[in-house]
Amino acid sequence: MTQPLRVAVVGAGWAGLAAAVEATDQGHAVSLYEMAHHPGGRARSASHKERLLDNGQHILIGAYRDTLALMQRVGVDTAAVLHRQALALVAPDGSGLRLPCGHAALSFVRGVLAWSDVPLADRLKLLSLAVRWRWQGFRCDPSLTVAELARSCPASVFEQLLDPLCVAALNTPANRASAQVLLTVLRDALFSAPGAADLLLPRAPLDALLPQPALTWLLQHGARWQAGHRVQQLQRHTDHVWLVDGTPFDHVVLACTAAEAARLLAPWAPAWAATAAGFCYEPIVTVWVQAPGMRWPQPMTSFPARNGVAAPAQFGFDLGQLGGEAGLFTLVISGARAWTEQGQSTIVKAVLQQWAAAFGTAESASVLAVRTEKRATFACLPQLPRPSAQPLPHLSVAGDHVQGPYPATLEGAVRSGLSAARSIARPQA
Repeated sequence: MTQPLRVAVVGAGWAGLAAAVEATDQGHAVSLYEMAHHPGGRARSASHKERLLDNGQHILIGAYRDTLALMQRVGVDTAAVLHRQALALVAPDGSGLRLPCGHAALSFVRGVLAWSDVPLADRLKLLSLAVRWRWQGFRCDPSLTVAELARSCPASVFEQLLDPLCVAALNTPANRASAQVLLTVLRDALFSAPGAADLLLPRAPLDALLPQPALTWLLQHGARWQAGHRVQQLQRHTDHVWLVDGTPFDHVVLACTAAEAARLLAPWAPAWAATAAGFCYEPIVTVWVQAPGMRWPQPMTSFPARNGVAAPAQFGFDLGQLGGEAGLFTLVISGARAWTEQGQSTIVKAVLQQWAAAFGTAESASVLAVRTEKRATFACLPQLPRPSAQPLPHLSVAGDHVQGPYPATLEGAVRSGLSAARSIARPQA
């Protein structure tokens, strides 16, 4: 029998947890380092005034096959912790696009044809665009932004479909976001397997979706948990061994933030570190609103722009319908740089005004909490340089920021973690 390799995974976000589980499953001896005292990275839960609130409102979709498989591998009952529903972008007045179940492409066509809020000519134009994108293999000039891609798209379709999908998936305004990345998302979600576009809304705290079950699984399978340990230094010991703060390992997976990975790799791969350190970031603001006695018709509500005027939050969630406290709602502002620059008091005022406009009253609504994740995701710009996942021998990088076709998502993070672990190779004799 071969000896297990010593593997260090630096960072216990979703990418690091995926890498640690996969490496442990392969029989390696894994040490998981995390500067915080809990796993989960940016997608975790935290207490607030005796409540457990997620660090932002995350959602999954049916196309997240690797994330769902990983959750099941560590013992999570995905049907119990996720509310699955067909894609529906429904506004407070009940208008919006609803996709039926069934074959992905046919569901899209049926949903668009039944979209009575939009003029028939606009719906037919959307179907024509979708056919063109599919015929072109969902490829376009890589320098295009989403806004440029959608120049021939009717305003009604852009405001109620493409713009909300762009900001939800890429967390980048359409006038700056990569059209190619959005087309890739549309291909995999709307035009692939049945159910790929389904919304999977958490009805348990984020910690219960993956971070805590994965950590429990790792500890049960012999992994070492190094909580509260920010790795200070990587050193090349031999051709086949790295030192992590002086401890030798046969392979290292850097699953920390791009900035942390750049700091650690600057002495060994300066060009790689410069690329990783060069990202611009987009914030996300999540606002929790209490409205006792209120219940929405559906768990998730869309707030599309109207006549070119956008409200701050693009989506809202009725937590009472998702296993949480009745009368508690989250409103999410993606691509929120323009709002964060105005300050939290302005955000609160604007969200309450949006609430009043959408639901007719704001007297009984109050803001419980506001969380701003200033570096929620990298800005998903056209032709964005992203660093390699394999910068050096016996060292891999995992995270939603490494080279790949997708934006910064949980699925992108998990896939990169699995790939990094699968790249672990034994030294040649």
